[in-house]
Amino acid sequence: MNITIIDGHGGQLGAQLVKSIMTEFPEACVTAIGTNATATSAMLKAGASKAATGENPVCVACRNTDVIIGPIGIALADSLYGEVTPKMAVAVGQANAVRILIPMNKCDNLVAGVYDLNTSALIEDVLLKLKKIVKSDR
Repeated sequence: MNITIIDGHGGQLGAQLVKSIMTEFPEACVTAIGTNATATSAMLKAGASKAATGENPVCVACRNTDVIIGPIGIALADSLYGEVTPKMAVAVGQANAVRILIPMNKCDNLVAGVYDLNTSALIEDVLLKLKKIVKSDR
C-alpha cells in the first residue's frame, strides 16, 4: 500500500504520523511530502520511505498513492499560513485516493462538530481508519 503524508510548518504532526504508521504497517511505502524543507526533514528522520518538498511533489504523489493523510488544511488553498498553494489543494482534492484529513482547528480553519482532541488521539483515529482501509483491500 502506498501512503502519502503531507505536512507543513515544522512537520511534527507528519513525523508522528510516519512513526505510528511505520510501526503499525511496516510493509507500507510511506512517502512524506513537506510544504517546506523543515517539514520534509522531520518526516524523513521519523522513518518515511521516500520524501520530497514542495508543490510539484505534492501533485505527483497525489497521482500515485492509495491514501493521502494530513491536516485538513492540505485540501484548502492558501491554508497553513499560505504554505498550501491552490495547485496543491486541487491535487489533494482530485486525487483518486482515500483521504484521511485530520481536523486541526488552526490557521483560521475551524471544523464544526469536531472537539479539540490532542494530537495523540487524532493519530490513533487515523490508525483506526487506515486499518479499515487496509482490511478492505485484502
